[in-house]
Amino acid sequence: MIKKQTNTALFIISLVCILFMESCKPEVESKEAFLKDLKHRTFNFFWDTEDKSTGQIPDRYPSHYFTSIAATGFGLTSYIIGVENNYISRQEAEERVEKTLTWLWNSKQGADTSGTTGFQGFYYHFLTYDEGVRFKNVELSTIDTGWLMVGILACQSYFQGDTPREQNIRSLADSLFLRVNWNWAMEGKETMSMGWHPEKGFIPARWEGYDESMMLIILGLGSPTYPIHDSAWNSWCKTNIWGDFRGTELLNFGPLFGHQYSHMFIDFRGIYDPYMSEKGIDYFENSRRATLSNRQYCIDNPGNFTSYGENIWGLTACDGPADVVQDDTLQFRTYWARGAALTGIGDDGTIAPTAAGGSIPFAPEECIEALYTMKNTFGDSLYQEYGFKDAFNMTYTHPGSEQKGWFNKDYLGIDQGPILIQLENYQTELIWDLMKKNKYIVSGLKRAGFKGGWLDEPLFTSNI
Repeated sequence: MIKKQTNTALFIISLVCILFMESCKPEVESKEAFLKDLKHRTFNFFWDTEDKSTGQIPDRYPSHYFTSIAATGFGLTSYIIGVENNYISRQEAEERVEKTLTWLWNSKQGADTSGTTGFQGFYYHFLTYDEGVRFKNVELSTIDTGWLMVGILACQSYFQGDTPREQNIRSLADSLFLRVNWNWAMEGKETMSMGWHPEKGFIPARWEGYDESMMLIILGLGSPTYPIHDSAWNSWCKTNIWGDFRGTELLNFGPLFGHQYSHMFIDFRGIYDPYMSEKGIDYFENSRRATLSNRQYCIDNPGNFTSYGENIWGLTACDGPADVVQDDTLQFRTYWARGAALTGIGDDGTIAPTAAGGSIPFAPEECIEALYTMKNTFGDSLYQEYGFKDAFNMTYTHPGSEQKGWFNKDYLGIDQGPILIQLENYQTELIWDLMKKNKYIVSGLKRAGFKGGWLDEPLFTSNI
């Protein structure tokens, strides 16, 4: 009897110990909770870091150098997401958007070398804090103006209310878009210049071949005031590079941002231009292939870099540790357009979370697992107040020490945008659905020769 009581007591003690140890284990965050937290933190980057004087969004934070017009376009889009997710009120978003658009419209345009924000409706790539004028000698950027404008058009399509403020937002958005002289940037040639300097004129480099500039061409084709020529899309497509990259047939471009940026605003599922009709896939499928081939390249890891694997991957334009050579062979870089495609390999062991984050709609299982793994593996070295820091490199060795591993100190606005917007598109298709209602986007797609899918369905257009 005593032995039986003793065994029972031991069993109870053991059970209590097991339950206690289980209760002490750290709680594993679910993927759903992680995505909810990631979206809110990434939104807060845009909401919190705005330059109060101009409404512009920083190029990077906490480093404090200049604002970015492209990041501002993503910021304007983020405010819509903020309203729909109850992070901010509609009134708060209206006030922020109206303030930003009013400042952009009233800011000085002209051919002067300083003291202006832009020329011919375009804006300089970077603007100064507070005053909001051209930063040093940066270029008047066609592509960055494109990202600003598409964010403006998203607001035009979203704020359709009858209040004076929402009416003013639509009017300002229309005026800003119609002011951009897209045809001027063509210089009478087949393809558009990448930019212009008041000191020396147009940049010789041009937008040719598949990359993020597909949105730029669509905007130029959709403009009723300064449209580019009818053949611009076909001229752009002529320099595409289609081919096999590591066993995958696709339209090639190395850094993943080129496969993401235009897709943040346009749902390319089921719509085809003549080029892709011949290939038998749409641009969405092409971005899926690019995402998975980028992932497979990192899994194969031909450079033998540390930490690469099936859930730690992603090559795109981002910051890097330093412009140095280590061990006589490893060339590391700072900001660089990293990528892997038939067009070339750019890889120094640096991974950017935005590469997976911006591709969530194309390959959700692989991309979400990658983000989840990176957050859980590296913790607050990588994931902090505003979500993922821009990049990390676990191969890099810090000079004068044996310490391996570099984590960026900054968030980059143009890399935060794809994470937030594409996560929202994956979950609700919010921004895609908005842009289907914008007559300038629809017109640009149709002039480019796109047909099929939602584009052939009767749709609303903005009340402007």
